[in-house]
Amino acid sequence: MYKTIGEAIELANSLKRELFELNNQSNIEIVICPPFTALSEVSEIISDSVLQLGAQDTYWQDEGAFTGEVSPLMLKDAGCKFVIIGHSERRQYFSETNASVNKKIKAVLKHDLTPIVCVGEDLIERERGETFKILDDHIQNGLKDITNDDILKIVVAYEPVWAIGTGKTATPAQAQEAQKYIRNLLKNMYNSDISNMIRIQYGGSVKPENIAALISEPDIDGALVGGASLSVGTFAEIVRKAGQVKK
Repeated sequence: MYKTIGEAIELANSLKRELFELNNQSNIEIVICPPFTALSEVSEIISDSVLQLGAQDTYWQDEGAFTGEVSPLMLKDAGCKFVIIGHSERRQYFSETNASVNKKIKAVLKHDLTPIVCVGEDLIERERGETFKILDDHIQNGLKDITNDDILKIVVAYEPVWAIGTGKTATPAQAQEAQKYIRNLLKNMYNSDISNMIRIQYGGSVKPENIAALISEPDIDGALVGGASLSVGTFAEIVRKAGQVKK
């Protein structure tokens, strides 16, 4: 929950200029997710750039008596191509469940938008040794009844909640262990070919100083960047370093 419309426009314009040289690089996909209020304006600004637009959340109905909610249909109309679903803050503060995540994924897919589905454990769960148990729960129930075709349209983001906004970061080995476990879960739910094609991101205090080591791990395909995305220079450096590793 950052940036007024004017501030979001300024940030998008600055990122567009800063990352201009990446416009013709097909190996990099960059998505920015401003608040709902700024989506339409930012969409127009980035339409001729490497940047793509995403939303931070959605509701699972197209319309109706759901005051305050925003539907996938509205997001698509505003120019979105991606939607973050099940972010840890939505789970922690707004009672998001695997059932609601599942409904949102299906609604987003219906409108040809790409869900970025967040999974991960909090500090207490990690200290109890429950990381894999939580990942089982989030993946198996959040992705319930998602078909082989549809799972290939989904991005999974592993975000250890204990490493978000705390300055703590999972080591590359810790992140790889969790993300390999996620990929194996997907292999068991679908098949090895499908699991190898699904993009799995890491999110949790991603910075220019750690992105290269993280992205070098075999099962880390990208990053879900939080606070560092609010600084043009910092975010651009993360993008460039990630691109250099994943050429």
